Amino acid sequence: MTLNVGVIGVGMIGQDHIRRLTQVLSGARVVAVTDVDLNRAKAVAGELAGARIHENGQDLIGDDDVDAVIVASWGPTHEEYVLACIAAGKQVFCEKPLATTREACERILDAETKAGRRLVMVGFMRRYDDGYRAMKDTIARGDIGAPLMFHSAHRNATVPGHYVSDMIVNDTCVHDVDIARFLLDTEIVAARVVKPRRNSNAADHLTDPLFLLFETADGAIVDVEASINIQFGYDIRGEVVGESGTVELAESAAVLVKRAGGYAGRIPEDWRERFVRAYDRELQEWVDAATAGRSTGPSSWDGYAATVVCDSALAALRSGERVEVSLREQPELYR
Repeated sequence: MTLNVGVIGVGMIGQDHIRRLTQVLSGARVVAVTDVDLNRAKAVAGELAGARIHENGQDLIGDDDVDAVIVASWGPTHEEYVLACIAAGKQVFCEKPLATTREACERILDAETKAGRRLVMVGFMRRYDDGYRAMKDTIARGDIGAPLMFHSAHRNATVPGHYVSDMIVNDTCVHDVDIARFLLDTEIVAARVVKPRRNSNAADHLTDPLFLLFETADGAIVDVEASINIQFGYDIRGEVVGESGTVELAESAAVLVKRAGGYAGRIPEDWRERFVRAYDRELQEWVDAATAGRSTGPSSWDGYAATVVCDSALAALRSGERVEVSLREQPELYR
């Protein structure tokens, strides 16, 4: 069986997912697209045999030939489209964020809970990275004892001109928040944010870098270094310190070359290069699950929790104080 997929939002990440579905993965075809820029949607559809163009996301979701939907549009539109997919009973892969506010996420939780089954997968691709999965397995086996601390670093060479300081938390560190919850298998209950010495390479309107400190429900501590103008490349780091050992991500370079009195390895240019295999594995798992009529991977609850934690971190950034994270009771559907 082939899964007929409709894609809402065909910007950079939407086009990357279309490339995966049509050239890399198996079991799916793209039958419909839409975008706020209809000319862009037409250009993308022109490269896809038989794909229809819809005026808006609601029309695409209502298309009877669309079995499942990828939402890769602007963040504030996610709630509308995810709710429409739930109402239509269609499996939906939603790029992060699930929604941009706590209230919007809770409306999605309520709708999915009322439906009585999971229909939403949220695009936290780090959970599908080989390195993070090996870290998770090491912790689960008890090889390093109970985890006490998680050190994470998220370094971007540069960011585009439209990038603002809040995006350091909402768009960048949201991945560190989710992977911390995934690795440590606990919720984050409080946040602090510290402003180190400012990077002179950053635009005047940016507060860069930031240092985020999170407390978890079981007493572990998570720290995240966020540097968005580090210049040298896209560098992702992670180490869990346990009671009797540590586990950390290896360097991302496949090989080290030694020559002329030194050694070097390739640093990824951006997130697409660093996590290309994780994106492939993530989307293939969604296609397989959606074809079977079920959902998998990061849930609406995971998307909700990440949004609420980031909201608390932004409040901590503005106030300079410790801010508690208050989550609603977790519905049975997500346990």
